[in-house]
Amino acid sequence: MSDIENPFQETLISRHRAEPCTVVIFGATGDLTHRKLIPALYNLAAGGDLPPQFKVVGFARRDKADDEFRTELEESNKKNSRQGHDAALWANFGQSIHYHRSEFQDLEGYKALKVLLDEFDKERGAAANRLFYLASAPEFFDEIMLMLRESGLNEGPSGKWARVVCEKPFGKDLKSARHLNEVVSQTFHESDTYRIDHYLGKETAQNIMVMRFANHIFEPLWNNLFIEQVQITCAENLGMEGGRGGYYDTAGALRDMVQNHLFQLLSLVAMEPPTGLGADAVRDEKVKVIRSLRKWRGVDEVAKNVIRAQYTAGSVDGVERVGYRQEDRVNPKSMTESYVALRLFIDTWRWQGVPFYMRVGKQLPKKATEISIHFKQPPQVPFATGELGGSRNVLVFRIQPDEGISLRMMSKLPGVQLLLQPVKMDFRYSTSFGKASPEAYERLLLDAMAGDATLFARRDEVEHAWSFIDEIEHAWHNDGPQPPMCEYPAGSWGPKEADQLLQENNRVWRRL
Repeated sequence: MSDIENPFQETLISRHRAEPCTVVIFGATGDLTHRKLIPALYNLAAGGDLPPQFKVVGFARRDKADDEFRTELEESNKKNSRQGHDAALWANFGQSIHYHRSEFQDLEGYKALKVLLDEFDKERGAAANRLFYLASAPEFFDEIMLMLRESGLNEGPSGKWARVVCEKPFGKDLKSARHLNEVVSQTFHESDTYRIDHYLGKETAQNIMVMRFANHIFEPLWNNLFIEQVQITCAENLGMEGGRGGYYDTAGALRDMVQNHLFQLLSLVAMEPPTGLGADAVRDEKVKVIRSLRKWRGVDEVAKNVIRAQYTAGSVDGVERVGYRQEDRVNPKSMTESYVALRLFIDTWRWQGVPFYMRVGKQLPKKATEISIHFKQPPQVPFATGELGGSRNVLVFRIQPDEGISLRMMSKLPGVQLLLQPVKMDFRYSTSFGKASPEAYERLLLDAMAGDATLFARRDEVEHAWSFIDEIEHAWHNDGPQPPMCEYPAGSWGPKEADQLLQENNRVWRRL
């Protein structure tokens, strides 16, 4: 990894650049490769950010020639590329893409892969680094790791590095996560292991730290003396389309979204200032947040603080939707939640007594993810003319869509009378900087190639998160009395029980 400094712009501290490498994608014929990974690499190529003599190898079980694979990827790139598709650029970029057919458990296939990668090095005239991206189903992780180790591919050639990127879900509970971590650690060192969560690659997620620690106006207020509550919402307006029910019914909203995406956002909001921007300095502080979460143990505590629900038949965007249990590949008697709302507390000096509310669900009215920081009500004097509705300041981080940040404050209405009204200061990436934000996978792939693990989850972070989630799952699925499975119509904002979770303290969910 090398750093390039720009002496003409003091705010640009450094930029990591990757050295020549080959990326091997396991599960290369899948949806993630077509919709996200290849378009991300193409856009990096368009921006001149890929290292020289870059190569991509798709590793999968289907018979396919290089040209056939490239043609399929070109068609999907036309639909999914952030910056559109340029035929001339693709003609050059496409030549760096190759296909390698093998079963995941076939050692001979890995040995043949090693021969192919060595041939690439001969063409370059020097050995290159190797990045293995596990985009396959999680049940194949064990076999892939074992084969990489036995074939010697886990060691970089001639002093070069070999790294692995693991897609979520990283386990389904603490036990399976520990097993996976053990398997990975037998093959790659922790410093060469990158557990990806694409939410951390989004511009606004990265900007949370900048807003907090590079602007002195916010950090002095960032504690329980001034903040009344925090809400994190991740709403999806889709259900189980495309056969997704088969996987989702084994996971549910808590495991699929809260354990990873929402806990990552929570830790960025609640973490203490890191001692530096190195990967471990930042991740040390994030882990402290997860470790400080007050655990809900037993059926009564879980029922009081966590609401689970399934959608029933309804309408989203004018389209009729069936109920969750009637979805394709979902058990008609399923007890898997399509919605979950939680009340969390972080037991630290900074956050003592401040509730963190989270909600995530399917078939809600719109697709949106945001974090809202609700500040305490100011004293009414000298405006003591009664209750001022909506007078609290609210800072909102919009993660998707339309990434940006807004701040609500009170202002006087023009006129002779003293009338107050909330107004909003709004910052949007698309208008402020005149260009669209890069896709999360672009940043994360580049970081993995450059050796910057700051935006990737560490082993202890994953295990502490599962430890918290397991307590809730045990209460939901024990053999005795269980918290109820609530219901909400598709197209609504969730069950009434989730609203009551906030109404107990005279609060409401922020309207998106």
